[in-house]
Amino acid sequence: MSRFTELRDLVNSFEKDFIKFYDKGNKSAGTRVRKAMNELKRKAQEIRKEVQELKAKMTEGGENPPTQ
Repeated sequence: MSRFTELRDLVNSFEKDFIKFYDKGNKSAGTRVRKAMNELKRKAQEIRKEVQELKAKMTEGGENPPTQ
């Protein structure tokens, strides 16, 4: 579940900038939100790739995925 924890912590780290942009209209915070969303996209893609690789290994050897 460490990957889930990584994602949750990453999203939580964006909270202040989301509030500054959406609630207070801070344009600089909007730029940081866009940057944060790109980071989230990269992390999600990394996890998707890992899941696919683990699924392939499980199919080949009938193993359970490793726990992290």
